[in-house]
Amino acid sequence: MHVNATVPSSFPYSLCISALKNLETLIEVAAQQYYGDDKRWNFIAVTEALKVLFRLALFKNCGYKILLDGGETINNERHLKTSTSQHRPNAFTKHGGHNASGYSGYLNGHDHWNLEGRALSALSRFGENARMISPPAWSYGVQHQHGMFNPSATTPERPTLSTILSEQGHRGALFVTGEVLFITRPLIYVLLIRKYGSRSWTPWFLSLAVDLLGTSFLSYGTSASTSRKNQRSCLSDSEKDELRKRKMLWAFYLMRDPFFERYTRRKLEGAEKVLAPVPFVGFLTAKIVELIIGAQTRYTYMSAS
Repeated sequence: MHVNATVPSSFPYSLCISALKNLETLIEVAAQQYYGDDKRWNFIAVTEALKVLFRLALFKNCGYKILLDGGETINNERHLKTSTSQHRPNAFTKHGGHNASGYSGYLNGHDHWNLEGRALSALSRFGENARMISPPAWSYGVQHQHGMFNPSATTPERPTLSTILSEQGHRGALFVTGEVLFITRPLIYVLLIRKYGSRSWTPWFLSLAVDLLGTSFLSYGTSASTSRKNQRSCLSDSEKDELRKRKMLWAFYLMRDPFFERYTRRKLEGAEKVLAPVPFVGFLTAKIVELIIGAQTRYTYMSAS
């Protein structure tokens, strides 16, 4: 049995984040259909605000660790196995084993050529081996209750914000700031679009600046010297993959207005015209360009949030 070492059982933040991500496209389409293209951004902003709240709560709840897949995957690298009798035999096992061994020795001292004596000896050895392999069922309940009454014996203390700041100093502050910037970036982008419009360069540049700044803070905050005794800033393999994935998501800026309308779309239409005379390839290229242009009109398809 594995025990979560960092995230106690609490509100299902990851489930709520996944549900919102699955429903956000439906919310955007319904809002555009019933309230118009301009007012749909109000509903999108509410959806992004809810995701930000859930992610911030999850970030705090998991001990200020990097969120994996936007919070849909719980960042839990360490697991603790509950003790069993194979590692720490309890008093009952020891006592039972001792009595069984003595009883077996007593039987072994009798005439083994006696059929009844050999049968009793075999049963005794079977019972002794069974107790050594698996303790009684009630012993698991005792161990479980012991873990409940003594949580510190199985679950390490989660790091708090003050702990991170005191142990890591400015590196810890930059790490937390960088992760908060990554979490709040989609909401900032949507609010700027509501104010300036989707064709303005202001939301595009400010969103890119927040991404670059947050990634820089995270990189600096996790590049602690190996000579330091504290190793909280060392990243796991899954966290390194997450940081690489976030950098790859920057490609979506090529698909967001106004960059898409002024540059990317022209390149796609130019490639379509060049490949149009080629049989099958031209038809396939036209369909791909059509799908890309259609998907680009939906914020949720290009938000990478």
